[in-house]
Parts: sequence; structure tokens; C-alpha cells
Amino acid sequence: MPALVDPSDPGLAVQWPLPQQGPIHPGDGPVPGEGSSGRRLRLGVMASGNGSNFEALVGACRRGELAAEVVLLAVNNPGCGAVARAERLGIPIQLHDHRQAASREALDNALAASFRAVDADLVVMAGWMRIVTQRLIDAFPDRLVNIHPSLLPSFRGVDAVGQALAAGVTLSGCTAHLVRLEVDGGPILVQAAVPVVSGEDRAALARRIQGQEHRILPLAVRLAGERLGLLQPPPAQG
Repeated sequence: MPALVDPSDPGLAVQWPLPQQGPIHPGDGPVPGEGSSGRRLRLGVMASGNGSNFEALVGACRRGELAAEVVLLAVNNPGCGAVARAERLGIPIQLHDHRQAASREALDNALAASFRAVDADLVVMAGWMRIVTQRLIDAFPDRLVNIHPSLLPSFRGVDAVGQALAAGVTLSGCTAHLVRLEVDGGPILVQAAVPVVSGEDRAALARRIQGQEHRILPLAVRLAGERLGLLQPPPAQG
């Protein structure tokens, strides 16, 4: 299995598949909904909390590591950390407060409408702490990506890091995957494994896992785009 040692912390992380070397380019064919080719992917992001994965994705786009742009951030918690990050980065924000929605389906219908209004190609759940319904999944079939702090299929649901520590595992990590109705299910795109250090508390392990989330999320977006023909795979290395 291919593996990459994290150069910033040797021996403490491995990733599969290997990250893309160099910029990730748009495909030669037209993006669905656009007549021109080579357009940057338009990404919608959903966040509920601090928003560090959201900012990592914006950074990857702006550094040219991913031929995409984040065109909208949707949040369900007014005043959450992601809002402050979006304001600083100049990304439009829409609030969809789940407390005001008549149902989960109504919330997801509103989210889908917002992302369709900005012509989002893919939607990334970057710390979205709500269970989505089939309404949103059907609105963006195979175009809805989630990041989760465990090596799925282990430790699904809330507090995955705490679950891993309680189980006494020696290896934890994170997973980016396509979203299905089953919570934290769906085809896996990228995983990064992080060894659990003896005596480490939940907060410390969570920080190290989150650092790997920031690394694998742009690659997951690329792989999701490749699956749909929205991005072309990088040329084979001779």
C-alpha cells in the first residue's frame, strides 16, 4: 500500500492514496452546466464550528494546489468560528439555522437551493454537525464530500476521537468520503492514519488528526472531481 510519512512530523502520519504532486488542473472536457472547458471547479462548503478545514480548502485553492474556488460557505450556527474565517477570506456566507427549519428535509432543501444558486459543482461538509437527508444527497449525487476524524468504517458518529481512545486503539486518523444516507458511510476517497501516542489526551490527538484532515481534503476534492470527469487525472510519471 502506498504511504507517505508526514514531512512535518516524521513517523506520525501515513496517507493513502499519495497526495498529488504539483497543481491539480481542470479537465479538457466541459464541466457539466458550462459550455467552456477548463473552468475552475466551484465549491460550496458546509461548516458548523471553527472552520479550519474550510480555511485549509480555501488556502489550497488560492495557492494553486487545486483548480477550484470556494464560492459559498453555509453555516448552521450564527457566530461560529467558520463565519469569522469566511469574513477574513472574503468568502460569501449564508446562514441556515437548523433551529429555524421545519424539518431536516426542509433544511437540506434550503441548502441545496443555495448551492445551486451559485452553480456549485461539489459541496464539502467540512465539520458539518448535522445528519443530512436524501434531499441533499440527491441534489448533489456523488458531489457531496465529508471529512471525518476516524479511519472509517471504525468510530462513526459523534466524538470519533473519544471513541478511539476509549477503545484503546493504537492507530487513529481521518477519512474523506462521498456521502450516503448511512451516517459516515459512502465510498472512501482518502485516508490518513495517525498513531496514538501513549498518555496523549483527546485534545492533543484531535489536533494531530485535524492537521491531517487539512492535508487530505483538497486531494479528496480532486478525486471526487476525477470520478465525475470534472477534473483530469495528473499525467503518469515516467
